[in-house]
Amino acid sequence: FGALAEELHEGDAFSFDAPLLQLAHELASHGWNRVFLLFSKLGYEWGVVPFDIALVLVLAAMRKVREGLFAGIALGGSALLNLGAKQFFARERPSLWESIAPESTYSFPSGHAMGSMTLAAVLVLLAWQTRWGWWVALPALAFALLVGLSRVYLGVHYPSDILAGWAAAIAWAVLAYLLVFPHGQRPWKQATG
Repeated sequence: FGALAEELHEGDAFSFDAPLLQLAHELASHGWNRVFLLFSKLGYEWGVVPFDIALVLVLAAMRKVREGLFAGIALGGSALLNLGAKQFFARERPSLWESIAPESTYSFPSGHAMGSMTLAAVLVLLAWQTRWGWWVALPALAFALLVGLSRVYLGVHYPSDILAGWAAAIAWAVLAYLLVFPHGQRPWKQATG
């Protein structure tokens, strides 16, 4: 994230952004439109946001205080960090073509990419030391990947916005995990003396 942010702050263009956006646009079809519009919606208002809230509430109802605290800090903090970063960098969205799902807010880092990857990281970190680790990790990471790809396909984010969102999400989720589970503590275990 730091490397991408520094390049953007210095006004340098990312050489891979425009070619990848053009490639995504060349792949456009009615079928892909439907798929990527769905993943874009699931990456925020139809999926990630309600799932984030439900996850924290379920963990609270189960009286899993540390797990719920971790999820709340990671997910809520990620959203706040994203809003702050967008205002700080104030990067305009791509305008190579008219998107079928236009956006009006700033572009860097991608909120969809950051939110979906934060959720994936939280789920992976909570499940990793259990028998469900890989069963959670593979679909969660695939979902975050598809949400990120959807934003490039729709032409509302540069690929560098997506990479920055993913990097910031992983860093923030790991930091939250280490703060809530210090000294080798793990989720689902009782804290010892």
